Amino acid sequence: MNILQLPLEEVHPYKNNPRKNDNAVDAVAASIRQYGFLVPLVITAEHEIIAGHTRYKAAGRLGLSTVPCVIADELTEDQIKAFRLADNKVGELAQWDVDLLPLELADIAQDMAVFGFESISEEEFGEEFTLDSGEKKPYQQISLTLHDKQAELIMACIDYVHAHEEVGETFGNENRKGNGVYEVVRQWAEQKKLV
Repeated sequence: MNILQLPLEEVHPYKNNPRKNDNAVDAVAASIRQYGFLVPLVITAEHEIIAGHTRYKAAGRLGLSTVPCVIADELTEDQIKAFRLADNKVGELAQWDVDLLPLELADIAQDMAVFGFESISEEEFGEEFTLDSGEKKPYQQISLTLHDKQAELIMACIDYVHAHEEVGETFGNENRKGNGVYEVVRQWAEQKKLV
């Protein structure tokens, strides 16, 4: 694979690109700023982008004069159209392992929120609770994937119980959100006569 450094002005996006990527540009720019431009753009012989539109926009935002590119001149027009879609679609098929992801994030000292990962502050857990690898019992960390509306409702419930019930430390847990979720679920379980 031959990687060329081409002037950014000589590369142009595909005019019918169906991928809406504006919300990802800042995160990609932050990644390039921090780690370098490690994934080249894939372009046609005419320098039209096949894959890498978000990296292209991020490069422009960062004021880069050149970008690394790979010319995919072995692909037919049909293959170019198909690869342009497939390259974006396959990423949607993968999922995060919600047990392993928090452990990986806990071992990273830098702020990963800029890349879309929620960070867990020390204040949320208190001084005695850490996310270091190893034994954490009797505490557990539970990760949930939620729609924005679901997360909004849950956070509103947590805020409500803290504002009206003065929820404090539960079972030695100093995590405000954890105690709030527990109180909301405890009240629901009480109504359903589960406790």
